[in-house]
Amino acid sequence: MAKSAYSVQEKYALIDAYENRQTSVPDFCREYNISKRTIKEWVYRFQTYGMDGLHGSSGWKRYSKEAKTAAVHDYLSGNYSQTEIVRKYEISSGSVLRRWINIYNDHRDLKDTQRMKNSMIKGRSTTLEERLEIVMYCLQNEKNYHQASEHFNVTYQQVYQWVKKYEKEGEDGLKDKRGHRKVDPELIPEEKTQRELKRLERENERLRAENAFLKKLEELERRRFKRRP
Repeated sequence: MAKSAYSVQEKYALIDAYENRQTSVPDFCREYNISKRTIKEWVYRFQTYGMDGLHGSSGWKRYSKEAKTAAVHDYLSGNYSQTEIVRKYEISSGSVLRRWINIYNDHRDLKDTQRMKNSMIKGRSTTLEERLEIVMYCLQNEKNYHQASEHFNVTYQQVYQWVKKYEKEGEDGLKDKRGHRKVDPELIPEEKTQRELKRLERENERLRAENAFLKKLEELERRRFKRRP
């Protein structure tokens, strides 16, 4: 029977054992009597939040009514998995999200718990160039949304949405559609050339970031394969 509660030190020790294992994931989970979902969630929390992420959910995270409602709506839309929503809104666990969903489906009010961190409450205005820089940074750092949000002083949700839009639509997905912008027929030849050069430069940056990310994944897989008997 799996252990019901682990200390921060025990979680860290298991994460270290998991990262340095010489067996398959299923074998590791059987050896330590822990589920695959649990160990992967701990690894994600540690890589994103450090040791603070390994503390219990009680008192660790506080959410507003708006965040809870937005998370539930995302789930009901069918466009996101539970894991994506948990990470998007920095929810402490999937069980917390499922509790909100049950409350919502029972036609009860989702209420504020306590005041949320400032980084989760208010975003800041950014230019297209800033958004591109943030997306490139996030991709180069293995999609660590939390790290990117702290580095550039923007919210986790902003980084997450920008990366998703960029992956789907490229640079066009990051443009602010509210203002007026010159369309190509209005541009003089020099402006068209400059715009195309910038587009190509950013596309090259995106490809370099993606290639670096894939190389890291391949190297990790090679190391894990070599460890196996």
